[in-house]
Amino acid sequence: MKKIAVMTSGGDAPGMNAAIRAVVRSGIHFGYEVYGIQHGFKGLCEGDINILERNDVSRIINRGGTILGSARYEEFKQLAVREKAVQKLKDMEIEAIIVIGGDGTYRGAQTLTDMGIKCIGIPGTIDNDISSTDYTIGFYTALQTAVESIDRLKDTSMSHQRCSVVEVMGRNCGDLALYAGIAGGSEFIITPETGFDKIRFLKQLKESHETGRRHAIVVLTENITSPHELARDIEKHSGYETRATVLGHVQRGGDPVAFDRVLATEMGEYAVELINNGFGGKAVGLKGMDLVDYDLAFALNKKREIPNKRYGLIGRLK
Repeated sequence: MKKIAVMTSGGDAPGMNAAIRAVVRSGIHFGYEVYGIQHGFKGLCEGDINILERNDVSRIINRGGTILGSARYEEFKQLAVREKAVQKLKDMEIEAIIVIGGDGTYRGAQTLTDMGIKCIGIPGTIDNDISSTDYTIGFYTALQTAVESIDRLKDTSMSHQRCSVVEVMGRNCGDLALYAGIAGGSEFIITPETGFDKIRFLKQLKESHETGRRHAIVVLTENITSPHELARDIEKHSGYETRATVLGHVQRGGDPVAFDRVLATEMGEYAVELINNGFGGKAVGLKGMDLVDYDLAFALNKKREIPNKRYGLIGRLK
């Protein structure tokens, strides 16, 4: 019987389990033995690979996290380590791997592809930073978590006439901050796409306070500036009493929302179909309402499109 494997790598994202479930059941449907690789590329190199049956993925479509576990494994950049992984796959006669994760996972899959292993990438990351797809698995669930937090903070900010600085995840992509800022009715967002001019920003907040606005919500993408230092600067220069809240890894957890479950399920099946049709070195994506696939190299190098119109909403509606 033909054999394929599935793994999750990098940061976990809600909906990964739904994708694993789809890969296993679709793979069985097409006549494959399906194996699960534990803890990403680390488990691959260590041979932590086990067969998955239909019942092994029962009742996981609604669960957050990943039943296969995940790990960041810098050693995989070494050729000798990758050669060891390739040999493990050959020894087990596994002909293809479906990898679920972000750009780091895609880079690992590309190196395996270059070494003759068929790999299909499924975008699983809350950051939504894979340019070859409109949305990644886990983004909408993380967004919902962020919006619910902003809604709660707005209640207390209004009560105390405060400014709240809310840091969300996203790494080098501002989509979480952008969408959460719009959905939460925030007055200001700071993302890698907007840039950060502190002097201009503090001037705007001071003007907001002086015109009688009783509170303000600032949504900030991580790694741009310290949210706590920014809160102190706002309080010092604008007149707003200010608090900072870092949502952190709470955004990774929780049961996936329906959109992520459906997206993950469809992408998982699509990935198996690509393998069954003889393809490798591909990345699955969503464009509009359609599933598409691109070469992994294209997916890794495609320039990200910035939704300028959505960014304009914040300025016009604050």
